[in-house]
Amino acid sequence: MNIEGFPESKLLNQILSLHEIIFGDSETLVKKAQSKPKLLFTVGLEKDVVVGYKIGYELESDSFYSWLGGVDENHRNKGVASKLMNQQHSYLQEKGYKTIQTKTKNKWRNMLILNIKNGFDVIGTYIDNSGEPKIVLEKSL
Repeated sequence: MNIEGFPESKLLNQILSLHEIIFGDSETLVKKAQSKPKLLFTVGLEKDVVVGYKIGYELESDSFYSWLGGVDENHRNKGVASKLMNQQHSYLQEKGYKTIQTKTKNKWRNMLILNIKNGFDVIGTYIDNSGEPKIVLEKSL
């Protein structure tokens, strides 16, 4: 994975650093990512610095799961998340995926609103292992 000569290790380290700042734990991400099929990173860069990312993986041959993402707090409300989402969806559509699914929590309202504004439908809810409600969303590509 190279972006115009950008070293993979530098890119990955920046993603993990940003993930650590946003979610407080990048070790779990690394462990879980190793078992995900056809992992896809969509990355937002500004002057060789990662300002946002989306990570997802294949659920089935025509279905994809948009797993994790975040935007540096200094770059929020500038359309970074929307652009990353659009890039991810365009790429997946080109690769033949028909649906994309994601999950979020009510406390992450900006992500919930962004998903709904971009054509996702709420298809269910459940209580996760930590006792928090999660919202399941899906979109046709």
